[in-house]
Amino acid sequence: MLVYIILINYNGYKDTIECVNSLKQISYKNCKIIIVDNASSDNSISMLKKQGITVIESKRNLGFAGGNNLGIKYALAHGADYIMLLNNDTIVGEYFLDNMLESFNKDNKIGLVGCKIMYYDEKNIIWYGGGYIDWFKFLGVHYSMRQVDVGQCDTEKEIDFMTGCCMLIKRQVFEKIGLLSEDYFMYFEDVDFCVKVRNGGYKIWYNPKGVIYHKVGLSSGGEESPFSIEWCTRNRILFMNRYKNNVSNFRFILSKKIFYSTRFIRYFQYLFMGQKVKAKAIIRGIKKSAYN
Repeated sequence: MLVYIILINYNGYKDTIECVNSLKQISYKNCKIIIVDNASSDNSISMLKKQGITVIESKRNLGFAGGNNLGIKYALAHGADYIMLLNNDTIVGEYFLDNMLESFNKDNKIGLVGCKIMYYDEKNIIWYGGGYIDWFKFLGVHYSMRQVDVGQCDTEKEIDFMTGCCMLIKRQVFEKIGLLSEDYFMYFEDVDFCVKVRNGGYKIWYNPKGVIYHKVGLSSGGEESPFSIEWCTRNRILFMNRYKNNVSNFRFILSKKIFYSTRFIRYFQYLFMGQKVKAKAIIRGIKKSAYN
């Protein structure tokens, strides 16, 4: 089976090249790597082309969803059986792809497979050990995040949510439900896609034998950077409004009231700590959501 692995690069060629080098060492050989460069302003293009793999140059920054969609279209047009979306700030294990591919043999309804993700700097600490969608908070939740790995996430199972950091997807899924939603630009497009996968009649499967290591938050400046705060705020509101029918009207109204209350509490916390840039990011995110 031919697997295309898609990496998105934006001014981060050093991390991308490190990821590519780890991919070149994996045991599964029937795979091709595609790098989509999201209009980098540094010398990423010239550096990445030296790697001897396909580089697709976007004329503008299309975000996570738009950049991946460029790669997905290319992969589908070139005979991909499976497509992997993989963050460029990751390092992969030698057998991670073999193990993930094996999961598709368990049930023909499995359309998307995920893996265990560890912190790059603390390789015994779990970043993602499976996940689910919390329909009260309208969030994708990671099992055992920031916990020491003592085997608590070592069971293969069906899940509701796989982070976009690493998704292995059967081509038939794209043919049936379409591509990633580009309405989000960055964050929550993975949660949205998981909802569509399950609504399309496919299962999402977690395989802990596939292991990768993630430099968490590097592409956006950190887990709680102003960029992340702004777009997570904006896109959570968008996701809530899009899937409000998944809960009762009462629960939706309550969820929204709690969400806005917690945002404003966080806003004043940031002001109190002297972090005005982060406080303003919350307001920008709320304002941006009003245009959708």
